Amino acid sequence: MNGRTIVGYYAAWAANTGFTPAQIDATRLTHINYAFANIGPDLRITLGYPYIDPFNFTLLNALKQTNPELKTLISVGGWTWSGLFSDIALTDASRRTFSDSCVAFIRQYGFDGVDIDWEYPVAGGLPTNIRRPEDKRNFTLLLQRLREDLDAQGSIDGRHYLLTIAGGSGSYYAQNTELSLIHPYLDYACIMTYDIHGTWDTYTDFNAPLYLNNDPSPQYKWSVDSGVRSWTQASFPTEKLVMGIPFYGYIYGSVNNFNYGLYQPFSGANSITFAQVSAYYLNSPGFTRYFHPQSKVPWLFNGSIFISYDDAESIRFKTDYIKSNGLRGAMIWELSQDPNRVLLYFLYNSLQ
Repeated sequence: MNGRTIVGYYAAWAANTGFTPAQIDATRLTHINYAFANIGPDLRITLGYPYIDPFNFTLLNALKQTNPELKTLISVGGWTWSGLFSDIALTDASRRTFSDSCVAFIRQYGFDGVDIDWEYPVAGGLPTNIRRPEDKRNFTLLLQRLREDLDAQGSIDGRHYLLTIAGGSGSYYAQNTELSLIHPYLDYACIMTYDIHGTWDTYTDFNAPLYLNNDPSPQYKWSVDSGVRSWTQASFPTEKLVMGIPFYGYIYGSVNNFNYGLYQPFSGANSITFAQVSAYYLNSPGFTRYFHPQSKVPWLFNGSIFISYDDAESIRFKTDYIKSNGLRGAMIWELSQDPNRVLLYFLYNSLQ
């Protein structure tokens, strides 16, 4: 792997549709993040999907037979379950309670570390989330407590337990966290450099454009590159940055037949996996594939349906970016969206 990190998120609910951890090709990954564990009212980590998690954990651990170097992490929170992080981080006592529970959890279920997916400190996330201005400082203190406790247990067990985070790519994230202070506690951080545009917008646009473009656009502009720069300009080291790459996109309906569907109003939109794009749209009559020369991402349009997604060509530009900018590697959201491993294999080979 030439020292490159490839993190693949495995979503617990993928098992419901038959994509269990047994279907993962662990030889093309260095780390697997299991999404997600929940947080109980007692501020302790708890199983997110108790009906399937133990089964999944067994299959996940079995992958180390085919790749003994594979590391597995339990991801806590995510978009849906970040509501209590502010309470967890609030006091020394609450931080200790949560940290102790994480250490016990990973030892019980055989994980190699903890991935904190707080979406998001200070502001953002679900409207029901608890949030405080103090989250900015308290997030640092929470990571410090986790690092100390993981190291203490690791010294007893004769091993190193990993601590990572998944963070936002918007400029708000760098403003609401102490990126210059948290990196010593982390093995690396994954930037969620996707969902830059999506169903919440007024106009069609790209899910994960690598670069800003010069197009006239009726809405905000941001890019993968902008997100990475927001972290590095806040003094987060590039060698600890793992860039997110989506194995999904967005499909928009009732789009104006103008400008090849780009930056047009729409009615109705949903996320779509790369597997669905390939099976139902990529070579379908009436659909034309376009590729943006500046933003380095493709889209499909048939006169009324617009699809933003990533493919081999856009991933090649992103892996070149990772290598030329000295980033640690790539993170995938998420593995079940590419069950035939088309993008996974291309990503792996491109990072060599």
